[in-house]
Amino acid sequence: VQLQASGGGMVQAGGSLRLSCAASGSSYRRNAMGWYRQAPGKQHELVAVISSGGNSGYTDSVKGRFTISRDSATNTVWLQMNSLKPEDTAVYYCKQGLGSTYNSFRPFDGLDAWGQGTLVTVSS
Repeated sequence: VQLQASGGGMVQAGGSLRLSCAASGSSYRRNAMGWYRQAPGKQHELVAVISSGGNSGYTDSVKGRFTISRDSATNTVWLQMNSLKPEDTAVYYCKQGLGSTYNSFRPFDGLDAWGQGTLVTVSS
């Protein structure tokens, strides 16, 4: 099942945005969640992962600036993005999957199918 991300927008460099993604299904609590992004002309990149137990991992370029979190009561995962840079401009997507770390995350629906992402544009 493809998920829909929301919360994107246009901000100036140094600004902040909070993305959200609502998951469905009774297995949400057992699944890891990941945020991906696709910048113009580039491949999809895994940005952040949070395991079912709350452990998180990030790609190096966003460490210290982005925070992933989840709420099992509402089946929601968020991506708090601070100190945004123009190179963070991309369409952001969320996926459910397995894995307890950034490197072990494997989305259930692979990397060929993408739900509705949310566009983040950071101006300099």
